[in-house]
Amino acid sequence: MAAELDFSPPEIPEPTFMENVLRYGLFFGAIFQLICVLAIILPVPKTHKTDSDGFEPKNSEPVKKPKAAAPQINKKPKKETKKKR
Repeated sequence: MAAELDFSPPEIPEPTFMENVLRYGLFFGAIFQLICVLAIILPVPKTHKTDSDGFEPKNSEPVKKPKAAAPQINKKPKKETKKKR
C-alpha cells in the first residue's frame, strides 16, 4: 500500500511572460495606491513662493470679479420638435 502513494511535489509550470507582466503590474499598482492614500492622509508643509508680486503691498479687500450676465428666461417654453430622418 505504501508503494501506491506518490509524495513527490506536483509539477508547476513556469510562469509565462504575460503572467510575469501581470504580477509585477499588480505590485506596482498596489504600491502606487498606497502612496496616493498616504499623500491624502499625511499633510505636506506649504512653502512660500518668492515672486516679484510679493514686493507689492496687498489690499485687505479681495478683488471682486464681475459676474456674467444671467441668461434671460423666456416666458414661453420652446416647442420641442422631433427630427425627421
